[in-house]
Amino acid sequence: MSSSVWVALGLSLTCTSAFSLISPAWFQTPTFSFGILTYCSWPQGNSWNQSCVTFSSLEDIPDFAWKVSAVMLLGGWLLLAFNAIFLLSWAVAPKGLCPRRSSVPMPGVQAVAATAMIVGLLIFPIGLASPFVKEVCEASSMYYGGKCRLGWGYMTAILNAVLASLLPIISWPHTTKVQGRTIIFSSATERIIFVPEMNK
Repeated sequence: MSSSVWVALGLSLTCTSAFSLISPAWFQTPTFSFGILTYCSWPQGNSWNQSCVTFSSLEDIPDFAWKVSAVMLLGGWLLLAFNAIFLLSWAVAPKGLCPRRSSVPMPGVQAVAATAMIVGLLIFPIGLASPFVKEVCEASSMYYGGKCRLGWGYMTAILNAVLASLLPIISWPHTTKVQGRTIIFSSATERIIFVPEMNK
């Protein structure tokens, strides 16, 4: 893929991940919703009149598992943002400064970011057993939302983590050396290209 496609994918993943992190719609009831950093409440039947609160620090987050999840998700997002900014600077840099444009740099950073986000998403439902959530969702427990239903914010975060984990896999160069020849596996054309090595 060209560098501009990678830049667009990296930046869009960073933006949609940030949007899902600040979203209060991870779990919802008819009068309440909460996310990793925000919760909102509203009168029955009047969802346009919402009152929202953002957790200003880790101490404000009601459960330890929720805090760990927030740290993992924010850490993963920061790595994703760093990688996107690096990709942008790599794509706009002069060719003489970055001669290897055939492969995407730093897929490992994106893999670590995706791993941190996935771990954070798996830890977050443990916090459904907290007194804060039990008061709202009634009969909720670990990995069970009780009367709360899954919201679009959590599903968007899951989709972002899956896409972020697939990008590093796609970006690894698929080359192998066999008896003085380089074999390039081209998935776009579904063929193998043999390139003889040139001795300098």
